[in-house]
Amino acid sequence: MTNKTDSVDFLCFGGEDWWYHNRGHIDMQLMRRFARTGTVLYVNSIVMQKPNLSRGRTFLKKLIRKTKSILTGLKKSDAGFWVYSPFSLPVHHIGGLRMLNELILRLQLRLITWKLGVRNPVIWVACPAACDVALAIRKNKLVYQRTDRFEDSPNVDAKIIKKYDRRLKAEADLTVFVNKVLHGEESAQCKKAIYLDHGVDYELFASAEKNPYIPADIATIRRPIVGYFGGIADHKFDIELMEKVLALLPEFSFVFVGDVSQNCRGKLDAKNVWLLGQKPYEQIPHYGKCFDVTIMPWRLNSWIEACNPIKLKEYLALGKPIVSIFFSEINNYLDVVYVAKTAKDFAQAIEKALAEDCPVRIAARKKRVQNASWESKAQKVIDELYADKGESR
Repeated sequence: MTNKTDSVDFLCFGGEDWWYHNRGHIDMQLMRRFARTGTVLYVNSIVMQKPNLSRGRTFLKKLIRKTKSILTGLKKSDAGFWVYSPFSLPVHHIGGLRMLNELILRLQLRLITWKLGVRNPVIWVACPAACDVALAIRKNKLVYQRTDRFEDSPNVDAKIIKKYDRRLKAEADLTVFVNKVLHGEESAQCKKAIYLDHGVDYELFASAEKNPYIPADIATIRRPIVGYFGGIADHKFDIELMEKVLALLPEFSFVFVGDVSQNCRGKLDAKNVWLLGQKPYEQIPHYGKCFDVTIMPWRLNSWIEACNPIKLKEYLALGKPIVSIFFSEINNYLDVVYVAKTAKDFAQAIEKALAEDCPVRIAARKKRVQNASWESKAQKVIDELYADKGESR
């Protein structure tokens, strides 16, 4: 980023929890870059889902994880920005309690921003549940990150989330879309909107193959390896399709790196499957470099139609062949991605991708994302946010 940013402070209502989730998300990546020019406070995701006690162990696991995150308090991350998990309750669907919850949140954040000396920040909202709190805080600018159809998330009050979404688009100085379809459908609802294609930590992923290090839990798995990294949840991952592909390719090893939801885990119990669990972000390229073919077996729905998976560019930066179900954002990468519709197509595409892989294709994939740095994305946001060069920051 150039010195055009001067010193800009950010308060980001994140879409994830920095301490427990994948750190490749756009809000986290951009805050890393903004932290180089000012003070950044990353507020871990405010509870948006309704409590679901019927999920048993999964619910308890999330509750314990959230409690630990809150008890961590205010702490500076190794990314250069401050991280804080406020106490909040899953009561966005309950009018009176929602107001009390917002008051508690504002008081917590007022104390933290005072402590950090953050007086007039750019407010960045990646979690719609933060809407009312974000609008009430004194700010320099407001940015709304519309990266998914949040209202289609499982176990949320869609009506409330849609209300938050409409308010944020109407009030934000800049709404950032990462999906062209969503941008086309909703940009007229915004004060100002831009399409910002995701970036990639190119050097982190592209250079992994030069490092001899191989994680122990993947080192002995039989090749060829078909790999996927990222969370696996039923609302976006087509588990039924995957079951059929596993059966069609018993001689391939399928390795999944990331958190797997309880209802999906039981369906990934084939003999040629390895579930390695969630890994630190910096470790992901070292797992990815061991994949022979990478996959994106998405479930066709409104969520996927509005997404733009960062892993697409990460796979390309690794130079790995990709087999994917079609979704709108893949249109720009049809020259470097194998697209399939059915399980049989998917299995055949995996075999073809492996057979056709070569140094020329590897180089072509890397070249496609070589200039898609997060630094360039951060600079574009600043340029759009302060398009009037005479405007005070």
